[in-house]
Amino acid sequence: MKPPSQEPIPSLTSAAAPRYFHLLWDTELDALRPVFESIHRHRDEVLINWYNLYVLHFGDSRALTKSDFFEIFGSELDTTTRDLLAGDMEGFAADMRRIGRTLADRGVPFSELIVSMHLFEESATAVFPSFPPSLPKTYQTFDKLSHCRMIILADTYFRSTSAVSGARIQALEREATALPAAERTRFHGLVGASPAMRKLYERIEAVGATRGTVLIVGESGTGKELVARAIHECGAKPNASFVALNCAAIPRELIESELFGYKRGAFSGANNEYEGLFRAAEGGTLLLDEVTEMSPETQSKLLRVLQERTVRPVGATREIAVNARLIASTNRDPEEAVQRGQLRQDLYYRLQASVLLVPPLRSRLDDIGLLVEHFIEVLNQRGMRPAPVAGIEDAALEAMRTYNWPGNVRQLANAIETAFTFGRAPELRLEDLPESISGIHAQPTAVVNRGSVGSFADAERDLIRRAIESTGGNKVAAAKLLKISRKKLYAKIAKYGLE
Repeated sequence: MKPPSQEPIPSLTSAAAPRYFHLLWDTELDALRPVFESIHRHRDEVLINWYNLYVLHFGDSRALTKSDFFEIFGSELDTTTRDLLAGDMEGFAADMRRIGRTLADRGVPFSELIVSMHLFEESATAVFPSFPPSLPKTYQTFDKLSHCRMIILADTYFRSTSAVSGARIQALEREATALPAAERTRFHGLVGASPAMRKLYERIEAVGATRGTVLIVGESGTGKELVARAIHECGAKPNASFVALNCAAIPRELIESELFGYKRGAFSGANNEYEGLFRAAEGGTLLLDEVTEMSPETQSKLLRVLQERTVRPVGATREIAVNARLIASTNRDPEEAVQRGQLRQDLYYRLQASVLLVPPLRSRLDDIGLLVEHFIEVLNQRGMRPAPVAGIEDAALEAMRTYNWPGNVRQLANAIETAFTFGRAPELRLEDLPESISGIHAQPTAVVNRGSVGSFADAERDLIRRAIESTGGNKVAAAKLLKISRKKLYAKIAKYGLE
């Protein structure tokens, strides 16, 4: 992590200027100068606190490693702070767009991006003395600036992902139309030629031709989000927004405002209006991953949205019409989730009209070869090794075909990446795979044979006998000497016949 810059801090312009993104007047930036200076001085502290909050909220499901986080957001913090201190809002917007494209290219989910911006605000204000309680006006202005960040990031993110998605859709469509349905091995990012997968492809096409709600059911790691994207891409507007929210990654009390938006003043900290993800996905698709993690109260409001096609932002008195297709997913058995109260029965009935089951990998082991080939190709394109991997040895492939795959396709992808990381041969070998799959365990260091040392039982029997002798037959004292309970000592005495 590089230290904070020691260059002199430029002054903000004080000239009156236009309002940025319909939120922030140029003159309001002057009030934020102490905040920018504090962030500039405490750059490393802000970044570390920001990362710690990020890990706390997203845990192992986070999209960025520690080095990625510090590289991306550290650069963003440096450039945008100096832009703001210089009063250069055009430079600020340009740098935020660059960060937005980087995060989209890294595959960071949109919901994770938005929450990360909220966490930055929390981390940044923590280093400013007595902020915000004694400076409500400054806090309100800083909140406006945070919303400007989110507007720029959201616009850049969806433009970037839409452009990439558009190019990928065209290539995949050409590939799909060139093959009969019964011969497909790949379909909109999904890989597999087994009967179960080809049936899934057919159902995706059928569902994609409609605008109805869909429920995707499958174990963790089976690729439910890929299925949702395939449905979206098979629809009439494949280049429209696709917004995904992992309900398990967002605190339950925040999901409602994220989905439906909120009005200014709806709750503490709501200093500006937020449109919510339903309106962000207007004309496109909204995926609610792990919908059973949503509270029953929010599920009830979600059902109303599906029935009325309107949302009511938190703190609003009027409904707003929305036109976003809803796809929900869960890794639970939905009927069992209903019985346990994790999924409202009326919402399940609404989603039940179109249910897609994603098969676990253990039920389509014949697809292993295609999947391995796919991930090798992907990792070669990423430049994971100086020289591309040529393929996989038969022994390694056979081990993968006989493994049970509790983590499904995600686990397989991680296994291939592990082999890429630790293997050095032109092909992936059996010993390059994780031990749980290869069955090869690390050998312990050889012990030099210095003659017979007897069995463990013999050594234990002798130790207990000497402890009893050294205490004059006092079993309580012997147990204390051996650091075991008196009950366990009696059991050992009986086992070894030391009575």
